[in-house]
Amino acid sequence: MICALGSAVCFGTASVLQAVAARSTAPGTGSGVDPALLLRAVRQWRYLAGLALDGVGFLLQIVALRSLPIYTVGAALAASLAVTAVVAARLLRVRLSGAEWGAVGVVCAGLAMLGLASGGEGDKGGSTGLRFAMLGVALAVLLLGAVAGRLPDRARAVVLGLGAGCGFGVVEVAVRLVDDVSPRALVANPAVYALLLGGGAAFLLLTSALQRGSVTAATAGMVIGETIGPAVVGVVWLGDRTREGLGWLALLGFAVAVTGALALARFGEAPEPSP
Repeated sequence: MICALGSAVCFGTASVLQAVAARSTAPGTGSGVDPALLLRAVRQWRYLAGLALDGVGFLLQIVALRSLPIYTVGAALAASLAVTAVVAARLLRVRLSGAEWGAVGVVCAGLAMLGLASGGEGDKGGSTGLRFAMLGVALAVLLLGAVAGRLPDRARAVVLGLGAGCGFGVVEVAVRLVDDVSPRALVANPAVYALLLGGGAAFLLLTSALQRGSVTAATAGMVIGETIGPAVVGVVWLGDRTREGLGWLALLGFAVAVTGALALARFGEAPEPSP
């Protein structure tokens, strides 16, 4: 749980740095899958610093996913929006309303409930079909980003955010599907390719969503995409469970944490600092 929360801190802080860099980058082609936009963004130190924090956060996420159910880690990652809100308030002097501070508290309460109710990670290894399904979802995320580039700005932001969330969700599930790290096994495991493709596609779509369109809509879509689907996969196909008799508390904590994160969706991109 400490690793899951540490991952949220890294991702939440990184999003402030990356969003500022993305907004100051020249517009791209308008496509949701625009590698040139990402290349321009990485020329800025803020984006590079954000990527470094993302790397640390990803390592902590892997450790957490090897010990906790996916629904707990997913909710913790959604809680990175609470971190983003606090960081934006401190570093960029953005004012949080009383309701937004309340939402930060709600997220923390939801995570506390999840921490009390979560059991260990599921004991099911996942089938070959599930591994190929994750690879298919990762490819679909790329296709979704290409199609989203033709949509109006608000719809574009929602679709790109949802696609980015699904890409991050693929990463969460794929980590659990990599059980043998020998070179031969890694090359033969479709989940490895799903992890790489899903993570890369999610970064492309998220960068494009932050650069143009409604930040709130994009981030809300991302939170939904990276929490609900992976949680269902973990429970149904990977055997994730709660502590005996505390299933209701886990469900309540998950709902509370995700709802609080959605209330903070505008902080998916750092707001402009007050003059």
